[in-house]
Amino acid sequence: MSNYPKKQNLVLSRREYLNFSIAGLGLSAVKSKAINSKPKLRFGMITDIHFADVNSRGNRYYRESLNKLTEFIQVMKGQEIEFLIELGDFKDEDSPPNENSTLKYLRKIEEEFRKGAKKTFHVLGNHDVDSISKAQFQSEITNTGIPNEHTFYSFIEKDIQFIILDANYRSDGKSYDRGNFDWTDCNIPKNQLNWLRHELEKNSLHNIVFVHQLLDGEGSHFINNASEVRQILEQSKKVLAVFNGHQHTGRYNVINDIHYYTLKAVVEGQGTENNAYAIVEVLADNSIVINGYRRVKTEAL
Repeated sequence: MSNYPKKQNLVLSRREYLNFSIAGLGLSAVKSKAINSKPKLRFGMITDIHFADVNSRGNRYYRESLNKLTEFIQVMKGQEIEFLIELGDFKDEDSPPNENSTLKYLRKIEEEFRKGAKKTFHVLGNHDVDSISKAQFQSEITNTGIPNEHTFYSFIEKDIQFIILDANYRSDGKSYDRGNFDWTDCNIPKNQLNWLRHELEKNSLHNIVFVHQLLDGEGSHFINNASEVRQILEQSKKVLAVFNGHQHTGRYNVINDIHYYTLKAVVEGQGTENNAYAIVEVLADNSIVINGYRRVKTEAL
């Protein structure tokens, strides 16, 4: 059974799946969607890699995340995509934390990630700053064309504006820094809300929003002021979808005509058969198709 509710008003009336293998990687059961109409934009998406050279804990196989990312990169190289984006919790840490080791894990996973496309982007997750600062994380990664110090930002591709939010702020307004936070206390502060309004108002383009934590409800995995953020998105009448990670099992919701899609986590499950990633396609009518790989279901939103 799927984790997602049954869709209504699907863009596609018929789905075709392709099985293919990639030489040297042993990908005998990777699935992709064949679509008759050419999309106006495609991008690769992955989340919650949690890479660290440490032993597994529960169902999280941290060390194996590097091989899973390599599979993702190899698949993306054979696709016509505009960019790659990861939705947070890019790296993890030792127990007890060691700053030098954390930075080493970050550099290693970023080096691999950059191989997949000319343009790469990151969403900041809570585990990205659990033993280092935001400034340290930002200095080691590349958001193409974006200054390193910007943890929330926007860019435009093919007449779609992409907005990346940073919810890694405590209720008292302080930014997450070297583990000075409770992961259940995440917020979009006032200055970022004002920036978001401006980004949505500055042009007539449709928008896709990325954030690590969830906006489509209440609870430990959700941004505390999610309803306030949703109100801004809804009032603009320009937002097609919100994509996020954080909640590892994945979910899907529609609130006031905006799609909220949580991508499944890479770190969960042993072996590449438990990998999880997608190619997102925006069609000519601005509808969206998720081309799922491994544990991610292919579906039209």
